[in-house]
Formats: sequence, structure tokens, C-alpha cells
Amino acid sequence: MTDLTVSQKSLGAEVAVRTAPYFPRKKKAITGRSIAVIVFLSVCALFFCVPLYVVITTSFKTMDQIREGAMFALPNVWTLEAWDHAWNTACSGTRCEGLKVGFWNSVYILIPSLALSIGLSIVTGYALALWNVRWAGPFLFVLFICAFVPFQIIMFPLISMTATLKVYGSIWGVAIIHAVLAMPVLTLIFRNYYKDIPQEIMSAAVMDSGSFWKIFFEIILPMSGNILIVVLILQITSIWNDYLIGVTFGGLGGQPMTVNLANLITISTGTVRYNDNMAAALLTAIPPLVIYFFVGKLFVQGITAGAIKG
Repeated sequence: MTDLTVSQKSLGAEVAVRTAPYFPRKKKAITGRSIAVIVFLSVCALFFCVPLYVVITTSFKTMDQIREGAMFALPNVWTLEAWDHAWNTACSGTRCEGLKVGFWNSVYILIPSLALSIGLSIVTGYALALWNVRWAGPFLFVLFICAFVPFQIIMFPLISMTATLKVYGSIWGVAIIHAVLAMPVLTLIFRNYYKDIPQEIMSAAVMDSGSFWKIFFEIILPMSGNILIVVLILQITSIWNDYLIGVTFGGLGGQPMTVNLANLITISTGTVRYNDNMAAALLTAIPPLVIYFFVGKLFVQGITAGAIKG
């Protein structure tokens, strides 16, 4: 009887909606304010897009056309010669092996850096937020201070530490320094994210199992998708675009792609090959852009879910 009444009400409401008079929505007229906003946004977009346009078109030009000085002209002949030269045979210092060596060095640096920094900081943040850790307050204060200490101040102690560990001048040296420097900020991010988990969930989980690691792997980790995406993108961007740590701790064999790019552009003899430089810059910038292209939507969702609230 109750279902029939609900169905009748639903049917009546649907009929009422169908028979309701249709009032077409008035189209908003374009006002002077709207035109001003559109013009302003267009100028801002051009301001950022014009340099990118010059970089892209120059990378496809020949040196003969570049010498003509028509900076904004499209290539007369579209060629990938500069891209091939930058990737395979461009010289970084005395080595002419192209950017591909630096690309793979950056990949080998990125993977252990992400595993160490995220793996350690997520457990530390979880413990500080949801478990009664002794001296948690002073520890958080120290982390807060460490998060804002400039890298240049602690550079020499870190060089001494990596030399003691016998990883200075290698890919592992760069990876370990990236992980160490990122841990304070990542721990604070994870701790602020987990502290909003209701205490009732933790109490029930402790009554069911009581295990620190079992709660972490079965409850906390599955709830961390949004924050993990945010941290992953932040770390990938920071590590891939880093120059100072790579040039300081990488030595000759562990330099990342950004160091190779800087050497290619600043250390050159004879005619400056602008098309090679532009192609090399784009090759270095493409990997983070690809990451943002595929997971940028998840990044926004993670931030709105509380990733940066504190």
C-alpha cells in the first residue's frame, strides 16, 4: 500500500512537471564588463603562450631560417633534425651523447626518491596523526622547522653524509638527498590529512585487530588515494625539475636531464644552435607535462579533498 502511494505520488509529480508551462531562459546579453574580462583573459593567455609558440616553432626550423631573424614566422620546412640532435648527439661538457643519458638518469633518480620519501613519510604521518606517539608535539615542531630550512645552508653537511655513505657522485646520492629533503613536508601533509579521520573508525579498528601495520595496510592505505596522487605529482615535478641537487651530488655519471640541458645551452662553441636548444628544453619539459595531462584531474580532486589543509 505504501509502495503504491509512493508510485502514485511520483507519477503525479512527473505529470505535473511535464504539464508545467515552459519558460525559455533569457539569453544573457554581452555587457561591456564581459567584453573587458574576455579581452583581459585573452591578453593574459597571449602573454604566456607567445614564448611557448616561439620555442616550439624555433625547434622545428633550420638554422638558415633562424638567421633571417623572423622570430614569429612558421617554419618554411618542418624538420625534426634539431630534436634528433638534442636527443642523440648534443654535447654536455665533453660528452656528446645527447639528452637521452640525462633522461634515463632522471628516471633512475626519480623511482627510488619517490619510494623512499613517500614510503617513509606516509607511515610517519599516520603514526603521528592516529597513534599516541611520545614526544609527538616537539617532533612536529622540529619537522616544521626542517621543512623551511634552505638547502644551501645544509649543503656541506649533506655532502659529508653522502661521502660517508659512499654514494656521493652517483645516482643514489641524488635520490637519497631528494628523499631526505622532502620528508618533513610530506610527513606534515600526510599527518594533516590523517588527523581528520574519525576516532570512531580507529577505535573500531583497534578493537578488531589492534595491529599498527594491519590497520595501516587494510584501512589507512586504501583511504589514501587522493593524497597519494597529490604527493606523487608534487614529488615528480620537484625531482624532475631540480638542478641544484643534481649538479651538486650527481658527479659526472649521475647528472639528471636538467643538468645536461644547462650544459648544452651554456657551454657551447661557435654558432649558437637555437633550434637545438629549444628542442632540448621541450624534451626536458615533456615528462612532467605528460604526468599532469593524465592525472591532473585527480590532482585537483586530491587538493579539494583536503590535501593541503592544515
